[in-house]
Parts: sequence; structure tokens; C-alpha cells
Amino acid sequence: MKVAIVRIRGNVKVNYEIKQTLKFLKLNYKHNCNVIELNDAYKGMINKVKDYITYGEIDKDTFKNLLLKRGKTKDGKRITDEILKPKFNSVDDFVDKFFDNNASLKDINLNIPFKLNPPSGGFERKGIKVPYTLGGALGYRKNINELLKKMM
Repeated sequence: MKVAIVRIRGNVKVNYEIKQTLKFLKLNYKHNCNVIELNDAYKGMINKVKDYITYGEIDKDTFKNLLLKRGKTKDGKRITDEILKPKFNSVDDFVDKFFDNNASLKDINLNIPFKLNPPSGGFERKGIKVPYTLGGALGYRKNINELLKKMM
């Protein structure tokens, strides 16, 4: 299962262990996003930093839009079909293989994390210090795709 992780809160007064865990997740700054395959190691890291991030399952359409709008190679070029030609037929082909675990973000020399804007319309009504289940922005959410579309 592919999961998108978005950092919501900033760097001020963050515990060293949490800062290191966020660094391992490649979420050094606010509004950074990373897409990972969820396993036990990542579950432990996510549980540790749940008060600084929001996460949820990402679908193929949103991931494709994230690649095309916010994805850049390490050379600074946007992701297009021509850049993916040596290994993949198109962006759709890469997305399908990525969700089938036959390809990774390293295969296309992608610069991780995705840098996003603050969400248009803002976060939920209670702010960024309250869990999503209580009306805030932190923790697990099923509709991470809606948040990512607001942030692209």
C-alpha cells in the first residue's frame, strides 16, 4: 500500500529524535511530501512523528498529478514522457509499475521530497495542532488525495 506523508508543522522546538525521524522520512521542511510503501519500519516512524505529519493512502491519479506538477529530477527538470523514455514508456506506465512495486522513485532520478504549497482554503477549522479525528489536520486521514490536490 502506497502512503503519502505530508509534514504539517515546522521546525521550532522540535525534539531531536523527532527531527531525526522526520529527516529519515525526507520531510525536512513544512509542506514537504513523500510517497512510500508502508511496512513495519515506516509504521514505527510514522507513529513517532504523528504530531507533525498527516498521512493516508494515495491513489494513482493523484500520484500522477503530483509527479507531473511537482516532480523534478535531480537536474531540476520536470517529469515528462521524454525523461522517462529510457526505462519506461510513459508517465502512466511508471505509475502503474510503481503501484505494483516493480519500480521506485530512484529509477527516474527523482528529487525527493515533493515541495508543495500551503493548501488553498487552509487546513481544517481547528488548525494544525489537533488530530484529524477531532477536526484538525494531524495524523491519519483517508482523504489525503483531497489535501494533496489543494496543495498542488
